[in-house]
Amino acid sequence: MKKLKRSARLVEMTQYLLFRPHTLIPLTTFAERYSSAKSSISEDLAIIKEVFEDEGLGELHTLAGAAGGVKFIPKVAKEASLSFVQDLCNQLEQPERVLPGGFLYMADIMGRPQVLNEIGKTFATAFAGRELDVVMTVETKGIPLAYATASFMNLPVVTVRRDSNATEGSAVSINYVSGSSKRIQTMSLARRTLQEGARVLIIDDFKRAGGTIQGMVDLLGEFKATVGGVGVFIESNEVEEELVKDYISLAKLTGVDSKTKQVTVIPGNYFDSE
Repeated sequence: MKKLKRSARLVEMTQYLLFRPHTLIPLTTFAERYSSAKSSISEDLAIIKEVFEDEGLGELHTLAGAAGGVKFIPKVAKEASLSFVQDLCNQLEQPERVLPGGFLYMADIMGRPQVLNEIGKTFATAFAGRELDVVMTVETKGIPLAYATASFMNLPVVTVRRDSNATEGSAVSINYVSGSSKRIQTMSLARRTLQEGARVLIIDDFKRAGGTIQGMVDLLGEFKATVGGVGVFIESNEVEEELVKDYISLAKLTGVDSKTKQVTVIPGNYFDSE
């Protein structure tokens, strides 16, 4: 790359970091890329670090030593996430969203890349301090959320299927009981998609009793994998028995009246006072 003016170099370095979250980048990479001294690169990174933190974009961690470098950790301030989620709650309370069975129509919201990015960034912030190897979800509605989260954590995504797929090779299948309908259902995961002992972040779009999430937890046991965290976009508190208790939710559905079309959605437990 040709030698850039400092202003241009700062812009290019910032973009380089934003597209490589949770990746350790040696100072020599930048020094060689911009034909600049490490001392100049260090000064540039100090400026970028200050802007990231002041603007609530994330943190820039510096690791000293021969094997050191810098690592960008995307984060969003909880106040900003709360404002974003409150706006989503207002949208979800629209009467026309009520579907039979007390469900909410969310396809339009889940189809907006900007919304998915904000949700993914919020989950990435919530689980930033945990050692994780992969993000897992179950088809189909949770897939966009899982990929959005994984993109900010630099992790691969594993998708649990309702039925085994011949193109993915041999799979492990289990039966689980749906927490809301109490029906026995099946889910499967290809053997090649998950390493034994992996630390997994489970992401799902909606949780009632948590039967599907508990099914994924049980499935992980067949791979000797561990659950590093559970994140759900919306939880419902209208359940008699909660099968999963250790999770983070961004929004909570507290009431749906199918007759009057009244809906109440509030911020989830992620925003509870600590």
